Amino acid sequence: MKDKIDHLLSSGFEQKASDIHITVGIPPIMRINGDLKRFGSEVTVPEDTEGMAKAIIPEKLWDQFKSKGELDFSYGIPGVSRFRINAYHQRGCVSLAARVVPTRIPTLEELELPSILKKIAEKPQGLVLVTGPTGSGKSTTLAAMIQYINKNMSKHIVTLEDPIEYLHKHGNSIIDQREVGFDTNNFANGLRAALRQDPDVILVGEMRDLDTIQTAITAAETGHLVLGTLHTSSAPATINRIIDVFPSGQQAQIRIQLASVLVSVISQRLFPTVDKKSRRGATEILINNAAVANLIRNEKIHQIMSIMQTSRIYGMHTLEMSIKELLQQGIISREAAEPYLQEKLV
Repeated sequence: MKDKIDHLLSSGFEQKASDIHITVGIPPIMRINGDLKRFGSEVTVPEDTEGMAKAIIPEKLWDQFKSKGELDFSYGIPGVSRFRINAYHQRGCVSLAARVVPTRIPTLEELELPSILKKIAEKPQGLVLVTGPTGSGKSTTLAAMIQYINKNMSKHIVTLEDPIEYLHKHGNSIIDQREVGFDTNNFANGLRAALRQDPDVILVGEMRDLDTIQTAITAAETGHLVLGTLHTSSAPATINRIIDVFPSGQQAQIRIQLASVLVSVISQRLFPTVDKKSRRGATEILINNAAVANLIRNEKIHQIMSIMQTSRIYGMHTLEMSIKELLQQGIISREAAEPYLQEKLV
């Protein structure tokens, strides 16, 4: 079974799939440039999926998978790539969803991301949030920012990930990568411990709960650059999400802290290109300046969008502005862009 799943995963990598889905009753499915496509015609049966899961899940985690019903872990095929895998039960059978993680970390230039991200990565302290739905390239953007720091600065970088995706090598910086479930019990514990490890930069793979968010804000206040992700749709929504996590009695204080420590919110989406051969990211960038900080403190988050629309000189723009730019350049299609635009294209 190990040979079978290795073949499937390797084929997905070769076909430039972002994800591979293996579930009972249908042939394997690959997501290629955003579209789902069948791989072969052989229908997968329960014995296949369970056997494949057992072949790649670390032995010490098998009982945990059987008792909890799902499991996140990473898996590597030497000479091919690494994969972030979620094994789960559905209708009494095992299914697998694998995300392809390229072995080479792309640069910010290769991702064609705005140059302001370099200035953000150079900040000595504060909170940087990369947001967007699942599969929007958040992990890749963060990996490229970490790689930029690693190449151009001398820092101690600690990452907390679940699971570890991109493998970084020490460059001008030292990089310690810790995996939740293996190297630390959870994000909050790992983040508190990181503060005692003399870090300059801390990457939090996912800011899932109040404890993690609160500790991340404290870390940013105490002189660290903290990078994290959230599943939110826009920069204003990200700020509201962080504030709303806290009890109402603490929210006024959190607004003051967030206004002080926030560096930037980078929200992004991936769109298929016109030729359907790749995908391009559209971004929304908020830079925290005096005007933005004032709106955060005074509960006027809804006015932040207008600041982004008129502050391109500071590196800010909305997602809609970025999408329209890609559309005007002929990179993405009208059909892909229209659902994200407030005004329908004529």
